[in-house]
Amino acid sequence: MQNRRDFLKNTGSLAIGGMLIPNLAEAFATKLTPKNFGVQLFTTMSIIDKDVTGTLKQIAGIGYKEIESAFSMKGGYYGMKPKEFATVVSDLGMTWQAHHIMGAPFRMPAPKPGAPVNPNAEMLKKMPPMKSLMNDTQQVVDEVAEGGAKYLVCASIPVKTSEDIKSSLEILQKAGEACKKAGLTFVYHNHTAEFEKVDGQLPFDIFTSQISADLLKFELDLAWATKAGVNIPALFTKHPSRFPLFHVKDLNKETLLPVEVGTGIVDFKSIFAAADTAGVKHLFIEQDGAPSPIDNLTTSFGNLKKITA
Repeated sequence: MQNRRDFLKNTGSLAIGGMLIPNLAEAFATKLTPKNFGVQLFTTMSIIDKDVTGTLKQIAGIGYKEIESAFSMKGGYYGMKPKEFATVVSDLGMTWQAHHIMGAPFRMPAPKPGAPVNPNAEMLKKMPPMKSLMNDTQQVVDEVAEGGAKYLVCASIPVKTSEDIKSSLEILQKAGEACKKAGLTFVYHNHTAEFEKVDGQLPFDIFTSQISADLLKFELDLAWATKAGVNIPALFTKHPSRFPLFHVKDLNKETLLPVEVGTGIVDFKSIFAAADTAGVKHLFIEQDGAPSPIDNLTTSFGNLKKITA
């Protein structure tokens, strides 16, 4: 049995080790606090381009500390150059952590009979040309690195057929190598399709097995993974430390459409209990088609504080 003297000796050594390695405490537990809370700006798509700085100011006022950007009706980074956008975010007391880019050129999906209407559909039809990893990898990598963000995220890439997957693997491999050279972490964001079998295999499993973890990590969208029936904690156990980012999103029980965090069916408690295994560092709240973005983000922030308390 360890006596008091040995205990003090060991904990003293640990304290010294902690001084030598400032992040030592993080190796033992992932603390999910408001310092980790960020916003995926796709949530604010219906309002942000009308007043970019004003919208970001409102987000900061709620208490969010981190930003993940997406495409904009203004083009570029909400009508700005990377460094300019990063400065606006920084001046409001937040940090620009990640940027989303399409894996292949964007095309509006054909509406499915009986499917709910996408509230952003008409706006998306008017989008200016968007860059993609297929055509613009190096340019986007250079821009994001210039702006000081840490992560470049593939928002989506075709995975419906074996040919899709083969082409997408090549694109993701190339992007991962470019990001590594630039000092960025390359990350893939899922929907449900990655967990639907194509010729007997899950696209997600193909990506994890064919591309090394030093080139490709994942931003798990907790809502879409839940909708796909994924055992999320088990997924973390199978691929430990490969999920530095989460999309914290909830789903309405009846419609399975996005709602405020904590008001739907996603089991955040069990997911966050496995945060150490996942290796998560940043939580980006997203609500696709948010009807009242600032109010919705306010509710989600308050609920997420309670969930992680």
